[in-house]
Amino acid sequence: MAVQPIDLQTLFTQVEKIGKEQGALREGAALHQAWQGAESQRKLDEHIRAVNESQNIGEGVEPVKDRRGGRNSGKEHKRHNSEQDSTDSGYSNAPIFKDPALGKNLDFSG
Repeated sequence: MAVQPIDLQTLFTQVEKIGKEQGALREGAALHQAWQGAESQRKLDEHIRAVNESQNIGEGVEPVKDRRGGRNSGKEHKRHNSEQDSTDSGYSNAPIFKDPALGKNLDFSG
């Protein structure tokens, strides 16, 4: 099908309109993308600034109860632990041997 001169005349008058519409479509897509980015950033900022509701923890934290009770329970506990450590090791009655030359000699070779 051949293009007639009247068709060209009509098309050339409409080219400017079509160009504006195509430019608006391209800008519209870019504007839409920018708007979505700004909206997601606004939601993120709002989420960060928001105060979150705490979870229900039930009755709350229960107070810690001391097993032994009393004023000196901490001191007795420490003394009892040190006595127990010395008896548990199994070496408390064994004599300790020490090397008299330990720490006196230095080896510079190597």
